[in-house]
Amino acid sequence: MNSILENKAYLFLICLLLGILTSFSLPPYNLFFINFLTLPILLYILVNYVNKKTISFFIGWIFGFGYFISNLYWITNSLTFDVNFKLIIPFALILIPLFLGIFYGLVTFLSSLFNLKNKLSSVLIFSIFFGGIEFLRSFILGGFPWNLLVFSISNNLPSLQILSYVGTYSLNLLSITIFLLPIIFFHKYKSSVAVIFFCFGLILVVINYSYGYFNIKNFEKKKYDKLDSVIRVVSPNVPIERFLKNQSPEKNIDELLTLSDPNKSEKKIFIFPEGIITSIYFRDLKFFKNIFKKKFNSNHKVILGINSIKENKIYNSLVVLNSDTELLYKYNKNKLVPFGEFLPFENFFKRVGLKKITQGYQSFSADNKREILYIDKIKFIPLICYEIIYSGKINPNKKYYDFILNISEDGWFGKSIGPAQHLSHSIFRSIEEGKNVIRSTNNGVSAFVNPKGQIIKQISEKGYFDINMIKHVNKTYFAEHGNKIFFYFVIIYTTFIVILKIRENK
Repeated sequence: MNSILENKAYLFLICLLLGILTSFSLPPYNLFFINFLTLPILLYILVNYVNKKTISFFIGWIFGFGYFISNLYWITNSLTFDVNFKLIIPFALILIPLFLGIFYGLVTFLSSLFNLKNKLSSVLIFSIFFGGIEFLRSFILGGFPWNLLVFSISNNLPSLQILSYVGTYSLNLLSITIFLLPIIFFHKYKSSVAVIFFCFGLILVVINYSYGYFNIKNFEKKKYDKLDSVIRVVSPNVPIERFLKNQSPEKNIDELLTLSDPNKSEKKIFIFPEGIITSIYFRDLKFFKNIFKKKFNSNHKVILGINSIKENKIYNSLVVLNSDTELLYKYNKNKLVPFGEFLPFENFFKRVGLKKITQGYQSFSADNKREILYIDKIKFIPLICYEIIYSGKINPNKKYYDFILNISEDGWFGKSIGPAQHLSHSIFRSIEEGKNVIRSTNNGVSAFVNPKGQIIKQISEKGYFDINMIKHVNKTYFAEHGNKIFFYFVIIYTTFIVILKIRENK
């Protein structure tokens, strides 16, 4: 085994395989126990078989490449709808994981600067750099906090309830540390302090799970609050190829509203997905007022995703309408998808004939306002598509609201693992914020998630489901304080590392 690991080619191949294996811990597979093997082996290799700092970077980079190419391959599906993009599919498949792998290369490189040995401090050093770099990955260049290692426990709801206090990034740091615990029994790690540390970690896991379990049980005893209006979440499941063709908007709108099956005697709010009417802009919707009036009446409100124009800028918008298509509220998307909704370095890419992946040549513009919307005594925070993935960025004004509304078009994922990964973020946001999450998606998973992360209703085919009652919880500690909590954990980890280093030097 030593001879294999001392061969650089075999060493890099093993790191690649470790990254690929680790990706299977994520949704929809959720084989989280894999991390108890792959992460300790990665650290063991770094400590015992890497003598040069440059090689230490490549160890993490190759691990990261294997990890991301296995769990983000679906990104290339969005390039299959336009012949102009098909030629760059191989480059996107390789270059995106190579770029994201750089972050993991920084983890192993920075860790190696601390002269890692088979000591307990190495576990904490590796953990803090891993968790810290993951945190930076979520903000640098707009941020992409997709598939953090903590999402491997997204099916373990009792273990996730601590999110309401510490948030995703802090739990990610703690999870990495827990996953690394088996390395304590490798080689020279055996010592009374190491065993105590291992037992202490297991005790924390048991305490956290027990807290979460009883927290969920107590929540289940709470009474439901009846909503002033029934909420109908519509899942059209229209093939995305259809939106890329020039079809009659009148026919599309009629089919969409017919699917919602409105009953004129009931007070209802109908929620449709992101960009569900793509062939026109919001300003053109007035020409189809008769279709709305035929289907709906004054008892009804409609929420849907549609593009809008203001001062020659195009926005990906969520609008709230009455039955006369009169605008009650509008929210413009704040966080845009690079290449999907806007072209970075647009002037350059236009010269070589590229445009954004979605319809039209002009890039969308991002807004910077997110207000709480109020309909029929119901207050909600609007989020469009992958805005749901940003921890601590939901409610900048810290005002009260009833639920988070996320509309999305997941057809870009294709028939892949992407929609399941997207849904997992809703579970994390619901627990962090202590709020219900309502998702309306086209070609994805529409769902109703309660404040404890439990999926109460979901649908991934054409149809709809209704929500007439919800449960509330008190404002969470994380919702109040946000990601500053992560820095408290960094201070705690740093303190322990300094103490252990002093002890080890003695």
